[in-house]
Amino acid sequence: MERWSGGRWIVVIRPTLSVPCGTLWAVAWWVLHVDLDQFLAAVELLRRPELRGKPVIVGGQGDPTQRGVVSTASYEAREFGVRSGMPLRTAAKRCPDAVFLPVDADVYNAVSQRVMDTVREFGVPVEVLGWDEAYLGVETGDPEAFAAEIQRAVREATELDCSVGIGDNRLRAKLATDFGKPAGVYRLTRENWYEVMADLPPDALLGVGGKTTKKLAALGITTVRELAAADRNALAERFGPTMGPWIWYLAQGRGETEVSATPYVARSRGREMTFQQNLTEWADVEREIAVLARRVADDVAEEGRPAARVVVKVRFAPFETESHGVTLPALTSDPADIEQAALGVLGRFEPSRAVRLLGVRAEFER
Repeated sequence: MERWSGGRWIVVIRPTLSVPCGTLWAVAWWVLHVDLDQFLAAVELLRRPELRGKPVIVGGQGDPTQRGVVSTASYEAREFGVRSGMPLRTAAKRCPDAVFLPVDADVYNAVSQRVMDTVREFGVPVEVLGWDEAYLGVETGDPEAFAAEIQRAVREATELDCSVGIGDNRLRAKLATDFGKPAGVYRLTRENWYEVMADLPPDALLGVGGKTTKKLAALGITTVRELAAADRNALAERFGPTMGPWIWYLAQGRGETEVSATPYVARSRGREMTFQQNLTEWADVEREIAVLARRVADDVAEEGRPAARVVVKVRFAPFETESHGVTLPALTSDPADIEQAALGVLGRFEPSRAVRLLGVRAEFER
């Protein structure tokens, strides 16, 4: 099995369990990706069963006349083109009959914890990625049966559905999940990688976005197959010595196989504020950044870990987002240090443009 380490791929030999004579399935190591279907919307439907079958959109304060973005949309709302990250006002235009609900983080945290506790009862490594997804490392001869047992247990414990992607590495497992949605199981491995992925555009790969896809198209590369067959050195020249070879490896379906069972630890703590009226005076922007930085400092103190880096996010009107950050000279939880760093980073932005959203994030040492 392959593993990315130190800027190169290495082969990892993982021992498998012995298989008694007559066993139909050879025991092998699998990575399973468990993803709760339309998680936030699904939790809200449990609380409000009368909304089942209706388009439901969760985001912000639940008011589409106010600024905010979609956190999750039910499958019914997605049929109208509503997607996560979309402005609530845009979502309302696309789906005017949708029911809008505010984000209730405390409830989602509690349900997520119940799901992850249920998955951990299977006695395999579980690496939690967030509220609604986790990787599992499983040695089994029948990964589909194992996945079905996970789905059954999660549904019994929470009444929620999940999809499970099965892969011979993390990349393939996570991509497989989308092919299994909703509430399904799908296997994506070296054997069927090109059969499934070859003719898809490069942005079907994790980590390859729209801008990169456009640049690849300018080189005549419009599919995963073409990217996998491209000249790695040419990609390195066009996209850089790290990014170029990386997207080439992605196109071949390569990825890590290890699943860490260590408890989930947040990599950062951050705060954002969307303004109902654009900020046009830079002094107001600086004041709001200072307020956000102080709140983040409180979160850092609550976390009990000092910050190593501070990142500032600015969304200019109408909807263009930029982020810049700085590594702190020393680890700190001091509110004054975090505020000073945030204001320093703010100086790297264009001060003459109207601002609709600000964010400050403190990143912890990894």
